[in-house]
Amino acid sequence: MGIYLYWGKDDFAMAQAVDKLRRSLVDPNWASFNYDKISPDQPDAVIQALNQVMTPPFGIGGRLVWLVDTTLCQQCSDNLLAELERTIPVIPKHSVLLLTTPHRPDPRLKSTKLLQQYAQIQEFALIPPWKTQQLLNRVKSYSVEFGVKLTNSAAVLLAESVSNDTRQLFNELEKLRLYAGNDSQPLSESTVATLVVANTQNTLQLAEAIRAGDGAKALELLAALINHNEPPLKIVATLITQFRTWLWVKLLVSEGETDPNAIASTININNPKRVYFLKQDVEFLSPKQLISTLRVLLELELNLKTGADPLSTLQTKVIQLCEIFNSSRV
Repeated sequence: MGIYLYWGKDDFAMAQAVDKLRRSLVDPNWASFNYDKISPDQPDAVIQALNQVMTPPFGIGGRLVWLVDTTLCQQCSDNLLAELERTIPVIPKHSVLLLTTPHRPDPRLKSTKLLQQYAQIQEFALIPPWKTQQLLNRVKSYSVEFGVKLTNSAAVLLAESVSNDTRQLFNELEKLRLYAGNDSQPLSESTVATLVVANTQNTLQLAEAIRAGDGAKALELLAALINHNEPPLKIVATLITQFRTWLWVKLLVSEGETDPNAIASTININNPKRVYFLKQDVEFLSPKQLISTLRVLLELELNLKTGADPLSTLQTKVIQLCEIFNSSRV
């Protein structure tokens, strides 16, 4: 069966694919013999994986050897490359070597070129939050897989609510599937609005409140997000994306760009009609304000990643962000 390479930042979708591959290959009664998960901190992890995958499976089913978070596509010694070149072409028929990494394979490396020749490669990229059509297409695709029927407006609302959070999309679709039961009628927008936790949409509302300099509203929205267990780093990531988009639009407009299609292409927006609303959003803002906002948000992200108290840090920074937009505008 050979070798698979999964890479990308959507760790939940990747985990689902890994589980699907394991279930299709490994007999559960023989999993203790035929399934190996090798972490990168184990000594000689790659050599260990190559040795394991060359061992024929025991009993019923195939063998899966999973090399987690490998750096083979970022760096690979000559000795290790020689082992790969010797082993990969002769992996037994009923054995699979699975490599996973969050990083894009470096196309310049010989190890990457070798894997491109022999491996089945699949990317698990997070869809940027502003690529709304791709997010909607993903909702429609997974809703079919879950057997959940949605009206078009309901699908749009679900896509807006979960954004690019695959884990939440799966959880919400499972909830909707249980709610629908045996009812063959598509679920309506109002039903989705009632059942689905729209955390991402609330984060965008938080961005709007910050942009308006409305500290009270911003703190209220932040509290609602925290009460719904929205991860602080995800809140910050959504805010960074939104303010970066606003900054790009402001800079392009300031440089005299008027073509919505050109602006949409530059900032990776599928729907050029959205540019009109983005231009309205930033009409009375200055590039300096938006740049200052991104600096504060990046500082906030660093603070959270280095162990700062999430709630108090978020509250302090949200107030600081609102103060930026309460200053004089141009």
